[in-house]
Amino acid sequence: MVPVDGQEGPADVCVIELGGTIGDIESMPFIEALGQFSYRVGAGNFCLVHVSLVPVLNVVGEQKTKPTQHSVRGLRGLGLTPNMLACRSTKELEENVKEKLSQFCHVPAANIFTLYDVSNIWHIPLLLRDQKAHNAILKVLNLESVAQEPKLDEWVARATLYDTLQDEVRIAMVGKYTGLSDSYLSVLKALLHASVSCHKKLVVDWVASTDLEDSTASEAPDAYKAAWTLLKGADGVLVPGGFGDRGVKGKMMAAKYARENNVPYLGICLGMQLAVVEFARHVMKFPDADSTEFNPNTKTPCVIFMPEGSKTHMGGTMRLGSRRTFFKVTDCKSAKLYGDVNYVDERHRHRYEVNPDMVPAFENAGLQFVGKDETGQRMEIIEIPDHRFFVGVQFHPEFKSTPSKPSPPFVGLIAAACGQLDQVLQDSCNGHVVAAKH
Repeated sequence: MVPVDGQEGPADVCVIELGGTIGDIESMPFIEALGQFSYRVGAGNFCLVHVSLVPVLNVVGEQKTKPTQHSVRGLRGLGLTPNMLACRSTKELEENVKEKLSQFCHVPAANIFTLYDVSNIWHIPLLLRDQKAHNAILKVLNLESVAQEPKLDEWVARATLYDTLQDEVRIAMVGKYTGLSDSYLSVLKALLHASVSCHKKLVVDWVASTDLEDSTASEAPDAYKAAWTLLKGADGVLVPGGFGDRGVKGKMMAAKYARENNVPYLGICLGMQLAVVEFARHVMKFPDADSTEFNPNTKTPCVIFMPEGSKTHMGGTMRLGSRRTFFKVTDCKSAKLYGDVNYVDERHRHRYEVNPDMVPAFENAGLQFVGKDETGQRMEIIEIPDHRFFVGVQFHPEFKSTPSKPSPPFVGLIAAACGQLDQVLQDSCNGHVVAAKH
């Protein structure tokens, strides 16, 4: 529910997208709030778009409208009347189907749009544009006087480019939730944005971090072999954030493999912390180095609990939201990827951080902390200078990635994985869009 003018009050203009079956609708606690909001702002200031499924019977190809009819009836019974229908289907809605929906759902046929299967999801806005959905929304909101044709040339080019990509770039995603890819949806989207900007077709190899561990070698040798085969066959390695100690050893093994074999590596949040621990163990020769999250009694605490945090109250104790990171090394890869700026604002979500007391020892051993917070006590970005691309970030850059402005750390990983990093760094420093030239 986002007011168009950005202000609160009775004059707000709001577009609501609502989807689901009648069973879902009855369980939605915000239905009453939407009803009250629509009544408060009045007609012309509220547009409800109902997203519904129009299934197709495989045998005869008939499009069935009953699910949409039932869900709209349920909405009307709860005090909400859709202004538009966005119908999800495997093929374009037939005219008689659209007329039937219009008649039984009390929605003008001009306000019924079909979202059928396309080659990639970026074609969906183009489908809506071709069906004049923008004009319908403006008409409902009495904004026809300011109507303009959508400027989607860049979007069209990107959607078309995605369909033509042939050269693959393989990224090994090493985590403990690999059985449920939606757990890493933001990371996946950021990888996709970056790969398209580099004109590469993304292939993600899911590697369960527990399968890389020595215990799996004896308990499930086939899984162990398959995991290491995927890791060694990847062009780049990404270790995302996470909580808990399961699979931690496997994530460190992935970081160690990437570091020793000059394979591009990006560690996010926990992925950065474990790269630091791994470096301490195998480069600095501290075999007991660890994070106090997993070993509170370690004699070499590389990663520690934040001083202002609470170990007894989990709610509201994290370092959350947008925080500023200052580049302390101006000629590092990360600074160049961001366009040679002095600082960046990225979103955080963590309770543990690199122990600042150990930073001098790390830097003497070759691990650079190129980005820090305003106090200089919180480590935000790590790099190994003589590595092709070995970067760890304490923040979550995936949260700010968009198709038109892919996240710089992800672009760096993809570019390094496909041999385009030097060109991308040069383009970024010259103020160009972060993308490889062809």
